[in-house]
Amino acid sequence: MIKLVHHEMVINSKFLEVPRSYYQRHLNASRVKRIAAEFDERIANAPKVSYRDGHYYVFDGQHTIAARKLLNNNSDLNIVCKVYSGLTEQEEALLFAQQTGISAPLTAGAKLRAKIHGGDPEAIAFQSATQRAGFGLSFNQSHAKWKIACIATAFGEYRQHGERIYTEALRVLAEAWEGDIDSLRSEVLQGVVRFIALYDHEYDPVRLIRQLKRTSPVTIYRSGQAMSGPNYQKYMHQILKAYNGSSRTKSLPIKQ
Repeated sequence: MIKLVHHEMVINSKFLEVPRSYYQRHLNASRVKRIAAEFDERIANAPKVSYRDGHYYVFDGQHTIAARKLLNNNSDLNIVCKVYSGLTEQEEALLFAQQTGISAPLTAGAKLRAKIHGGDPEAIAFQSATQRAGFGLSFNQSHAKWKIACIATAFGEYRQHGERIYTEALRVLAEAWEGDIDSLRSEVLQGVVRFIALYDHEYDPVRLIRQLKRTSPVTIYRSGQAMSGPNYQKYMHQILKAYNGSSRTKSLPIKQ
């Protein structure tokens, strides 16, 4: 538990630094304009700032600061801030990840990036497990080969089924589809994880990889979309269907 003690202080905006290269998200110009259009100084929240090593680092409120400057003809101005002393950079990152209130909700990628920078053990273990399986995490959630953009889904599956099942599923994805972007859709990834969790110690990994190689991940996605029911069941069923193929002797039974 981080002990928080702060005092209010007037700081000129030119001295307020935003650590975007470490844990802060990029400035969203559209959001700044929306805030400026509805801005009321009487009810505006004071930005939260960490005073560390002679610098004032903003960990909550960068868009409000930018909106104030926009309303001041893009010139720096004095702003009342809540100043916290004694925080490490890692603690700032964790507080950024936990921020609530009127701040724009953090994406799963932004929150995880901040937690990793802040030293959160579970977040670090999740990233390490993902990397050991040959994948990277797309914190800005842009889609690319070998990059997992569906961070909320992947982290949720990691938490629910544990590191062994999660990394086993990623290795199957890697060998079957070689990092293909469509294989890293949240639905397909979840389907493979759930299949492995449900048929753990029953399925043959070699057969699963071989059968998935014969099936396009787009086909699995579209076939699942055409079914009714919870997502995890629809896409897990598609993985089971691909695994069984036309074999009677190698087929696994349908489970719920």
